[in-house]
Amino acid sequence: MQLNFEIKDKSLLVNFSGELDHHTAKEAREEIDEFYNQKMLKNMVIDLNNLNFMDSSGIGLLMGRYKIVSENNGKLALVNVSSRVEKILKMSGIMKIVDIYGNINDAIDKM
Repeated sequence: MQLNFEIKDKSLLVNFSGELDHHTAKEAREEIDEFYNQKMLKNMVIDLNNLNFMDSSGIGLLMGRYKIVSENNGKLALVNVSSRVEKILKMSGIMKIVDIYGNINDAIDKM
């Protein structure tokens, strides 16, 4: 798992590469939260374009980031979601509370 961070229009952009599972979720969660809190940002966009695999630990990570961003009156958006990951998101119910966009610019424009 590799994470890349970028800031655009007061939003944290997080790009996942690799697998988001029980082996990687804790470290990813800690890195994301540290960066988000240090920069005092409002919104978060998570780019799943390079995500190869996600299990329930990944759902937990997304739900936790939703909670943190919501507590800061911000929004969480997901972009570049593969059909495989979209099925997992639908089953978990996360798509009812988190917006999904085709690309980063669309997500930023809607926040």
